[in-house]
Amino acid sequence: MSAKSKFVASSFVATGIVSIVALASPVAGCSSSSDGAAGMNMDGGMDMDGMGGNGAAPSSTPIAEITGDAVYVVNGGDNSISVIDPGPNKVIGTIMLKNAMYPHHIYLSHDKSMLALAVPGMDMSGGHQGAMDGMHGAVMVLDAKTGATMTSTMLDQVNHNAIFSADDTEIWTTQMMMGGKVLVLDAMKLTTKATIDVGDMPAEVTFSPDNKLAFVANGMSNNVSVIDVATKKVLKTVSVGNDPVVPNPGTDGKMYVDCEEGKQVAVVDPASQTVTLTYNLGFTPGMARTTPAGTELWVTDGDNGKVVFDMVGQDKKMGEAATGAGAHGIAFSADGRTGYVTNQGAGTVSVIDVSTHKVTATIQVGAKPNGLAFRSK
Repeated sequence: MSAKSKFVASSFVATGIVSIVALASPVAGCSSSSDGAAGMNMDGGMDMDGMGGNGAAPSSTPIAEITGDAVYVVNGGDNSISVIDPGPNKVIGTIMLKNAMYPHHIYLSHDKSMLALAVPGMDMSGGHQGAMDGMHGAVMVLDAKTGATMTSTMLDQVNHNAIFSADDTEIWTTQMMMGGKVLVLDAMKLTTKATIDVGDMPAEVTFSPDNKLAFVANGMSNNVSVIDVATKKVLKTVSVGNDPVVPNPGTDGKMYVDCEEGKQVAVVDPASQTVTLTYNLGFTPGMARTTPAGTELWVTDGDNGKVVFDMVGQDKKMGEAATGAGAHGIAFSADGRTGYVTNQGAGTVSVIDVSTHKVTATIQVGAKPNGLAFRSK
């Protein structure tokens, strides 16, 4: 379900009373479940810092060193990361997070040594509604082998993801607010190197396949900002469908933008910076990714608990597979033979054979799993 309202708190006083101003424009949602609570602490009260109420930077409890391939699954509902061994398809460790409420998307560094994790501080499993001025997000950098915290920092506003630059020296993240921003952080210190103005309520920031351009989905502006990575300047703003959330780089060189309110996926060519194709889905997309071979586009349908397989280069459905309630995130193995889908409502990960589209295993993980990443040894 895509969010239909956005609330900004204009004040927060000691009595806990919040003065609210409602903004009528739609906001990008992130999934299809309807039980999301925004910025609530464990006692059910309003959590204005989004990190459990104490304002401390988040940290993690490391696990035994991972020596083989691994799938990292972020569990937004219980503030943890499940680590799956893709051989036997079993959870081999759980990285617990402290002062990290509702962790969201996770990205692997290019040298495979680090993980970048966004901690919005609000439950995005039912959409992005409920974020308030004064709620803080956070960024964590974890050791990929153990999950130990390398560095972390609080942010002034809610963020959607954190992603490494091509040389792993920078982390890019968004600030979800009206008149949104992209922050470019030093990857080791997490100090701010640059601040870039983009559209309203920017969700995910990602990079083009050649890593020369950054793409930012501006949920309430219904467009995507294209940024030159070297100069940190916005080159163009591309109109897409309603509620764009994640502009995923495709293995065919294009960018695939899931537009939740529009129930579409817009394909943007980085070279021309124009929309070259639109997939009209008829359902709210959770995430859209091309297979490593570049022949198929997988789109999760959280409303109906499945993943839909479309043809790359043509708005043509090739099939579908039932996964689980709240189907959301997609990742692929390094060899391209296996796909992984998180099911937020079911608390599971579905393992899918790419060639046959058959679900070969279902793995129980934590509560409300969303973002995930595959790491090869």
